[in-house]
Amino acid sequence: MHLLLLLFACTWSAVAPQHRLVEDICTAKPRDIPVNPICIYRNPEKKPQEGVSVGPEEEKIPDFTNPRVWELSRANSRFAALFYKHLADSKNDNENIFMSPLSISTAFAMTKLGACGSTLEQLMKVFQFDTISEKTSDQVHFFFAKLNCRLYKKANKSSELVSANRLFGEKSLVFNETYQNISEVVYGAKLWPLNFKEKPELSRSLINEWIANKTERRITDVIPEGAINDQTVLVLVNTIYFKGHWKSKFRSENTKLEKFFRATAEPCFVPSMFQEATFHYASIPSSKVQVLELPYKGEDITMVLILPFKDTPLVNVERELTSDSLQGWLNSLHEVTLSVYVPRFRIEDSFSVKEKLQQMGLEDLFSPQDARLPGIVSGGRDDLYVSDAFHKAFLEVNEEGSEAAAATTVVVMGRSFPMPKVVFNANRPFLVLIREVAINAILFMGRVTNPCP
Repeated sequence: MHLLLLLFACTWSAVAPQHRLVEDICTAKPRDIPVNPICIYRNPEKKPQEGVSVGPEEEKIPDFTNPRVWELSRANSRFAALFYKHLADSKNDNENIFMSPLSISTAFAMTKLGACGSTLEQLMKVFQFDTISEKTSDQVHFFFAKLNCRLYKKANKSSELVSANRLFGEKSLVFNETYQNISEVVYGAKLWPLNFKEKPELSRSLINEWIANKTERRITDVIPEGAINDQTVLVLVNTIYFKGHWKSKFRSENTKLEKFFRATAEPCFVPSMFQEATFHYASIPSSKVQVLELPYKGEDITMVLILPFKDTPLVNVERELTSDSLQGWLNSLHEVTLSVYVPRFRIEDSFSVKEKLQQMGLEDLFSPQDARLPGIVSGGRDDLYVSDAFHKAFLEVNEEGSEAAAATTVVVMGRSFPMPKVVFNANRPFLVLIREVAINAILFMGRVTNPCP
């Protein structure tokens, strides 16, 4: 019998559906929400992991931030950098990448609720959960709840960040009550019984429709045929949806067609947006990158563009990318008045995360012989494993940061602006992040190597 994990992320401009966590989860104390999964992993040794700062240079925890939530956010950043490198290695240099590391971590944290033995240990290590100061795996779920409370209240009149989780289970089975309760209270993931045994195709359509509704139909038909069959026991789904308006928008009359220089293909013409303003920016000669932060209204969520120097291939930057180097670049940002050129683009990416996670050391979970997931179905059944895990993400960037100009192509023959000395011209492949600033939670991550229509 197998489980299927489906992980979908979307960042767009349309109005996202309202989603609220359980009423008291954001003010609750650990004792108020007992988290007692069937198995608990205790980390016997707290050894520094890649990207974990130690000693006097460790960063100061932001004010009004739970230290464990801060550590969980940093763990997600480490996972993001490691997973991104595995994903980049699997694609050619001319393919775009976009994904939500937080979506992947959240879905597998829900899976971890039912895991035991080496399966649980591998989940803790691959997702960097074992770097959190608390030595027991059960506390991770409570900190996820607190992180979600912090992130998903970032809605204002011009930007919105929402998440939705759901469990879809075979209706003939009785699921572990503790697993259901923790999933619902901590992650807001209620169980929806479906008839996988007799109607797998109908079940697939219902789940696809639920995902489409949670992402304003920007992500549709994402579960491939055959992914659900009469052996499916449970499907876990996480969606993250973001829409926002730039704090300083790009005027559409300044957009013109310009060349974008692809890594392994001929240059193409794309609508290039322009503005001259003051932004947080850094030039890092040692890493051969320019870093630009474009804030959305509200300024708690920003887009970060990482542009290699001319004649420095993006693959060179990716090869050296770590959470530490990324944090160092972000720490170097300072206010600068500069000319910004950014292509208007829309990219979509979908892939199976199974192979990448196996390469990172998460092997038992996907093995029918070695997986141990006794905490999901009542009776402690130990014949469950994860057959696959799918992820899909979508990003659209335009002048407003909104849908309004998505279908508009504005061509202006020239510009007559006094040009400052500093120029950020993203006319070649670059990395892109969307993050929550205060705790540097990486919500989305990817690269734009081919924005051509």
